[in-house]
Amino acid sequence: MEVKDAGKRLKNNTDSGNNKSYHMASKEGLVTRFKGGDLILEDGRLVREDLWVRNGRILDPLHLFYEEKKKADVVVDCSGLLISPGFIDIQINGAFGVDFSSLTKDNVDSGLSRVSKGLVQHGVTAYVPTIVTSESDYYKRVLPLLTPRAGGRDGAAVLGVHCEGPFINIEKKGAHEQAFIQPSLSPALLQNVYGSQLDNVRLVTLAPELEGGLETIAWLKERRNEKEIVVAIGHSMANLRQAEEAVRSGASLITHLFNAMLPFHHRDPGIVGLLTSLKLEERSVYYGLIADGLHTHETVQRIAYTAFPKGALLVTDALAAMGLPDGTHLLGTHTVEVKDGAARLTGTNTLAGSIASMDFCVRHFKDATGCSLGEAVVAATLHPAQALGLEKERGTLSYRARADLVILNSSLVVQATCIAGELVWCRQGSRFN
Repeated sequence: MEVKDAGKRLKNNTDSGNNKSYHMASKEGLVTRFKGGDLILEDGRLVREDLWVRNGRILDPLHLFYEEKKKADVVVDCSGLLISPGFIDIQINGAFGVDFSSLTKDNVDSGLSRVSKGLVQHGVTAYVPTIVTSESDYYKRVLPLLTPRAGGRDGAAVLGVHCEGPFINIEKKGAHEQAFIQPSLSPALLQNVYGSQLDNVRLVTLAPELEGGLETIAWLKERRNEKEIVVAIGHSMANLRQAEEAVRSGASLITHLFNAMLPFHHRDPGIVGLLTSLKLEERSVYYGLIADGLHTHETVQRIAYTAFPKGALLVTDALAAMGLPDGTHLLGTHTVEVKDGAARLTGTNTLAGSIASMDFCVRHFKDATGCSLGEAVVAATLHPAQALGLEKERGTLSYRARADLVILNSSLVVQATCIAGELVWCRQGSRFN
C-alpha cells in the first residue's frame, strides 16, 4: 500500500463551515484538534481526551483556551480510536528491498527515502538504520552519507546509525560475516574501522568481554556529538559479571535479548541476568525484543517482561525482505532465503533477522505477554525514545513534544500516521481517506 498524498482532504473531519484541509493545519500557527480518541499515556493508561497540535508540537489546551482564547482551525474525528506516539524502531537492517549494509553513494538517498515512506504505513515515525558487520571501507564510505533526517511528508525520521558489529564475539556471530569480525577493540581501533568522526553513529552494539571492551564502552559513553552515543551489548559470550561491568562502564541496552548470547543458566544467567541484577546501582538497562513469533518464544517474552517491564523495547530487526514476497534477498554480503514468514541464511537454518513490521510486533507482544494494550504500545514508543535519550521529544504525548502520532483501532491496526501533526499516511477505506 502506497503512502497517501499528505495534502489529501479529510472529508467530514472539520468543524461545520470550516473547509480547511488537514494538510493545511501543519502551516504556521494553525491549530489541529484530534477529537474523541483515547490517548495512550506514558504509563500505558488510556485516557479519553482531545489532543491539540500546532506547529508540529503538542499543545497545553489550558494555555490555548485561557490565555490565547483560541479554538481549533481543524478538527479530526478520532472517536472510537486510539492515539499513540509514533513507533520508533532502533534496529532495522532494511525494508522494501533496501539493505542498509549494501548501500552505495548513488542509492543512499533513494534507499532511505523508500524505507522512510514505507514505514509510516506501519506506524513508524522514526528509525535507526542498522549496519551489520561489514568491512572497514564500507563504514568509511557510507556512514558519512547516512545523516540524520527530519521526518515529514516524505516519511519517517532517521535518527542516526546503529553499527551492529564488527566488534562482536565470533562464537555468537549469527548471520554476521566472519571475515570482517574484529577480535578486540579500543577507541583507536573503533575509529580506524568506522572512521574518525562518528558524527552519524547513534548506537553501537559490541561484545563487552573482548579485549579493550570496557575501556571502549566508557569512551563511547563520554563521546558526544549533539547527543550521546548509546552502547548496547550483544552477539556476546559475556557472563553476568562481565555484563554488569559493561553496564557500570556505560552500556545501557541489550541487543535482541536471548538471541546471539549465552543461554540462561541457573548457575550463571549471563546477559539475561541484567534484568534482575541487584548489583547495579540503578535499573537503567533496556533490552530489545524481536517479537515476531520466531526469534523469541511467547513464554520467553512473558518471562522477560514480567521480570522487568520498564526495560522492554520492541525492535523488528527487519531485513530488506520486509514488505516483499518470499524469495532471495540481501543482508550485507550474505544472501537470505525468505520462506513461510522466516528469513534464514541461504543453505542454513540460521535466522538472519526478521520480516516482521513494528505494528505486527506490538500486536504479537501484547498477546504473548498478556500485557495491556497501552503497555505494548509503550514498548514501541516511550522505551526506545528513553533508550536514545529522546523522551522529551519523542515517544510521548506530553505537552511540547513532537506531534508524531499513530492512530490505531482497538485491534492495534494502524489507521493513520502523522508526523509533526501532518497526515503522511492513512489506511485505504478508513475515515481518513
